[in-house]
Amino acid sequence: MKRPSHKEIHGKISKAKELVSDGYIAIIEPDCIAADALELGYLIEDLPNILSEILLEVKAENYAGTKPPQLSYEKQIIDCELFAFKWKSKRFGCEVYLKFTLKNNTMWLVSLHEHRVGENE
Repeated sequence: MKRPSHKEIHGKISKAKELVSDGYIAIIEPDCIAADALELGYLIEDLPNILSEILLEVKAENYAGTKPPQLSYEKQIIDCELFAFKWKSKRFGCEVYLKFTLKNNTMWLVSLHEHRVGENE
């Protein structure tokens, strides 16, 4: 069976919800996330609430990453597995792309933006 399994993906979403709820969030590229936040119509200071909302929407079936998961090349999360999701968000009213990893009891946000057609993520 190829990883990640449906059960593993569900577990990653659940852990991300827990960490976000407890305030354990880090952002890889704050400038990019802030620019994408403006495009989605929210302020970066609202990110914890936004993540809490959208993590309730995301399902394991929305997994859009590779099997096995891609490994990060970013210094802070080097070699961590990246979990990517794409779904029609009720919160934003469009197809959204979310990518994160979990490291050191923190949810590291890599991407959160409207899905870009043709984008290789």
